[in-house]
Amino acid sequence: MHSKYELKTGVLRLEKVQVEILGLSTSPSSGGAYALILNEINGTRRLPIIIGTYEAQAIALELEHIKPPRPMTHDLVKHIIQSFDGSLNEVQINDLRDGTFFARILIQKNGEIISVDSRPSDAIAVAIRFEAPIFVTAEVLREAGVDAEPSAAPAAPTKRTVIKSTPAEKAVRKTESDKTRLDLLEKNLNEAVSAEDYELAARLRDEIEKLRGQRGD
Repeated sequence: MHSKYELKTGVLRLEKVQVEILGLSTSPSSGGAYALILNEINGTRRLPIIIGTYEAQAIALELEHIKPPRPMTHDLVKHIIQSFDGSLNEVQINDLRDGTFFARILIQKNGEIISVDSRPSDAIAVAIRFEAPIFVTAEVLREAGVDAEPSAAPAAPTKRTVIKSTPAEKAVRKTESDKTRLDLLEKNLNEAVSAEDYELAARLRDEIEKLRGQRGD
């Protein structure tokens, strides 16, 4: 009898499509859940998967390069795999039954591939910590994938114009008020991470990046 932790022959022979994380979204009607949007790398299809708040935070923190003061569950999984001289080969979203997605993570150890069943959210949270590829089986993508709406016409290449600011203009952009606001946001970010309020930390990180972009930092 095969255990879910055993080497499964033929695991890598499935027809599969590589995807990447396009983003996370939520709405008042979602009841606190998030939609994780996966985008077909060499195509136009997208795959939305509903995940919980904790898993959404675990994914967002790693994507935003925010390091909590203590390792989270998915960091622990990574450390356990590495402590046994294993590595994460890839993750696969391989089944869809009664509206529920199923996944597996493929761990390589001593030249063997070990398949471990997982929820897609957990599998993806671990995959991004290993920088491992994410795949969806072609059958699941055909069944649940959504074609992104094509644009009416291809956009013309945008030519970036670099305008050199005078010293006076630079001084105006880098006002004391902006600096004070940035310092305050960074202080609040550090406090949020220390308090393990990762949802607030992610929002503060977005505000900091937006402000830095406006200032030209």
